[in-house]
Amino acid sequence: MKNIINNSGLTNLKSIGINNVIINTVFDGNDIVVGNNCTIKNCIIKDKTCITDSYLEESNIGCNVSIGPYSHIRPNCSIGDNCKIGNYVEIKNSIIGANTKVNHLAYIGDAIIGKNSNIGCGVIFCNYNGVEKNISIVGDNCFVGSNSNIIAPVKIANDTYICAGTTVTKNSESGDFVIGRVNAETKPNYSYYLKTKIKK
Repeated sequence: MKNIINNSGLTNLKSIGINNVIINTVFDGNDIVVGNNCTIKNCIIKDKTCITDSYLEESNIGCNVSIGPYSHIRPNCSIGDNCKIGNYVEIKNSIIGANTKVNHLAYIGDAIIGKNSNIGCGVIFCNYNGVEKNISIVGDNCFVGSNSNIIAPVKIANDTYICAGTTVTKNSESGDFVIGRVNAETKPNYSYYLKTKIKK
């Protein structure tokens, strides 16, 4: 399919694929790659950034950023230099610091995330309490483990380590190790009993 382009300045693109929609976007650099199946509206995109199979709107993207496939960057986002935004990641009204990675399957809404942090697979920033949107802040050099929930409003200090599967509801201090799990209980041979009971 052909590209649909309402945009000037595409000479800055190193390459562009097919089936793209590009509208009112500034490409600020000489080595930008747009792959296939992208929709990019009202954005500013800096040099050496690569985007493929993704939807971006009303956001600023730094230098040497990798976005996609299947990322959704919603309005009012700022993505810092050298970030990785991977597949099935949705970001809305958020700031992502330089060198931070959000590699897959995460939702970040109304958040400020510092530099050099890692947001694991399945992490959800729970920004809406049913009445209002709230902000979460994550500092520099933080690790947020897979399947963690960040319940806004909350402040996670620099160098915090959040273990996988943790629901965070309280502020952390710098260097904290945060874990919130219920220990798994093993009942030997109970699986056989349960299957028999279900069949009855």
